[in-house]
Amino acid sequence: MSIQSINPVNGQIIKTYQEDSAKEITGKIENAHKAWATWRKTSFAERASLLTNTAAILRARKAELAALMAMEMGKPLKDGMAEVEKCALVCEYYAANGEAFLKDQPAPTDATNSYVSFQPIGVVLAIMPWNFPFWQSFRFLAPGLMAGNCALLKHASNVPGCGLITEEMLLQAGFPKGVFQTLMIGSKAVKQVIEHPYVKAVTLTGS
Repeated sequence: MSIQSINPVNGQIIKTYQEDSAKEITGKIENAHKAWATWRKTSFAERASLLTNTAAILRARKAELAALMAMEMGKPLKDGMAEVEKCALVCEYYAANGEAFLKDQPAPTDATNSYVSFQPIGVVLAIMPWNFPFWQSFRFLAPGLMAGNCALLKHASNVPGCGLITEEMLLQAGFPKGVFQTLMIGSKAVKQVIEHPYVKAVTLTGS
């Protein structure tokens, strides 16, 4: 099976992508779990630095990303530029505030010392829509990665290029391989991902 990126203005095929096989899907999940074993132990400072790098890359590639959105889902360039800037801001926001959000919270009990601790849970699957192809991804991945989780993105099938370039930018920013991956799959393959024991949570935006 293949996934096609089609220009909504003229119906022309922009690019055709090969859909991940069941074996490739399992491989990506296992790679994410393996990456998490190390990623969960990184410091907040290290994660924040990589998110800050990502923000800089988003701004440097703003025109390119806006043009990609315009081709894949018809967003006006001005709106696309604003969306990319919003993505950069959310990366910077969680880089600056994530550690404080996840700080241990004292909990009064009869014990000598008791508190609530927020720990990374593992691999999180995000199923995201086409209308804000970068913002929907970054509003999930910025806090998720800052919390020490790893992420798999199943993007809407009409914006595969946006999903793949997101993974490319995170690697460019210095995130280790496997921490964030884009799944090239249709909706029928999602069940396989959700059922995998390494996938600990799912976040969905859609109808």
